[in-house]
Amino acid sequence: MARLDKLLRYLKDNGGSDLHLAAGIEPRARIGGHIDVVPNSPSLDDAQLCDLLKEITTDDRWKRFMDTNDADFAYGLEGVARFRANLFRQQRGVGAVFRTIPEKILSLETLKAPDAVAKMAELSSGLVLVTGPTGSGKSTTLAAIIDRINSSQSRHIITIEDPIEFVHPNKKSVLSQREVGSHTESFGSALRAAIRQDPDVILVGEMRDQETIALAVTAAEMGALVFATLHTNSATKTIDRLIDAFPAEEQDQIRLSLSESLAAVVSQLLLRTSDGKGRVACHEILLKTAALPNIIRSGNTPMLTNLIQNGKRLGMCTMDNTLMALVTAGTILPRDAYMKAKDKAKFESLLDDE
Repeated sequence: MARLDKLLRYLKDNGGSDLHLAAGIEPRARIGGHIDVVPNSPSLDDAQLCDLLKEITTDDRWKRFMDTNDADFAYGLEGVARFRANLFRQQRGVGAVFRTIPEKILSLETLKAPDAVAKMAELSSGLVLVTGPTGSGKSTTLAAIIDRINSSQSRHIITIEDPIEFVHPNKKSVLSQREVGSHTESFGSALRAAIRQDPDVILVGEMRDQETIALAVTAAEMGALVFATLHTNSATKTIDRLIDAFPAEEQDQIRLSLSESLAAVVSQLLLRTSDGKGRVACHEILLKTAALPNIIRSGNTPMLTNLIQNGKRLGMCTMDNTLMALVTAGTILPRDAYMKAKDKAKFESLLDDE
């Protein structure tokens, strides 16, 4: 058994999300949103940490890490969980972060996902973007949507990930899961190939560059249902980020393509619950309506907030309204909602109640 396994078991047994390792300090775990030292774990110097990480890293992957100072891969601990590993070089030496990936894919019901999010599994085509900062649960939400499709429909689902996180068994659908670096050179090359692989559903782990964005939009235009992630925190910023990835002379074309293909944007945050024992997802949801394409084509993205507010009956919601609802229900603390809110003035009066 690798020595690291003991730390990963501690993380899983205590409901932690991330294990942090860095040369010169004790191992630390993020549990309930807080990072604390793992009990009875001595600090590790650079050589000790390298030895620890080498035990779970293939020779080829370790060589690439030594050459590039970065590495991403998944590590499975049977009967416990899978973990997304990121190795990196920092000022004091080697560092690493291991993110827990539950072995069992959580259902949309277990996640208490809004109905509007659950219905995205029923779409036949279009581009669906799930956005939010690192650690906001984007991968967990997408895995639940893919599992819903896999369980209820006969479709060909292709996932392109770096690394593969949730492993989906074949149910009613046929799953082709590809890992960048192991099964394909890049997101772009895998997307180009996917278009020729009779796809019904394509999951793009992250749209990192102009090429990947363009190919994902093209696949959606060609009739596939494409899910992808971005590190943005609102529908407005998401659309602006996509457009700004292109040179000025190409932006009109991508606006046109995006206006026709965009089906939904789900922006997600994770906040601590008021009892401090867990975390809850907060959503902003934009859905396609008759007005959305014209807003995108005209570049008038500030109008999206009004569109979302007017689409409440369809399941749309702004992040601020979701935060307010969770505060009113006592699920989260007013201070935490205030810190994440766009219109902070709406939440200032609530701070006196804490």
